[in-house]
Amino acid sequence: MLTELVSIPTDTLPLDGAYYTPEDQPPRGTALLMHGNTMNFYTGAPRFLPPYLTALGYVCLAYNRRGHDILSIRDSREPEGGAFQTAAEGMADNDYAARFLAGRGFPEPIVIGHSNGGMLAAQFAAAHPETRALALLSAHAGGLETVQQGCRAGHLAQERLEEVIAEAERLVAAGRGHALMLLPGWWYALSAESFLDRLRNTPDTLAAAPHITCPTLYIRGALEDPTVYPAEEFARRAAGPCAVAILDQCDHFYNGREDVVARTVTAWLRETLGEPAERAEASQA
Repeated sequence: MLTELVSIPTDTLPLDGAYYTPEDQPPRGTALLMHGNTMNFYTGAPRFLPPYLTALGYVCLAYNRRGHDILSIRDSREPEGGAFQTAAEGMADNDYAARFLAGRGFPEPIVIGHSNGGMLAAQFAAAHPETRALALLSAHAGGLETVQQGCRAGHLAQERLEEVIAEAERLVAAGRGHALMLLPGWWYALSAESFLDRLRNTPDTLAAAPHITCPTLYIRGALEDPTVYPAEEFARRAAGPCAVAILDQCDHFYNGREDVVARTVTAWLRETLGEPAERAEASQA
């Protein structure tokens, strides 16, 4: 495959990414690859999937949302990154990426999202009926209980939720919404504004399902909590056909199981969209 580093304009900071094209065949479509929370385009699924997808003839766009990593800088000492993300910004970033692809002649993408990127991918597919197919890789349930659920699992504020909410509200009321707060669990640092946004505005993956008409694949690792990654319930509610794959010995980050995940995705694409098997096999030759 050929790789081009790209920069996608937004109304504030650009989105950095990699644009992968098949080297030995004309493109037959495109895939948008959406990274997980505080990850980026060069880790996880957006890194390991492109060789498999381009072997099937798909152009791939793997890109950072403005909420990538935890903290970063660009061309100054002004911080950016996942510590400041909001749900609205994440959804807007996916729209910017889709418009970038449309400008290159690909208006009907396959959408593939991991974890928080999967939750956002479901929102994208619900809002964009032109989506050709959707692959949700351990997409979390989202919704207004997502922070409380995370705290019970030992993330975010853990047992200090009410204390952290009060501090975040105080900072926002004082005009200091971008002030960073240290938390005892994952993510460890995020702004007061972002914390409250996650508490109050996280989209609901299951609520999106009845509005998704394209074919969907929902993958969950067998080591993941089905209440957090509700593949079966999503399939029950989805308006379009939805296949569920539970992968043995597989954790949330697919450690050591990347090949299994990639082959599951490509096999489903071949079955669903009629791609020839020899394309995927050629990538491993």
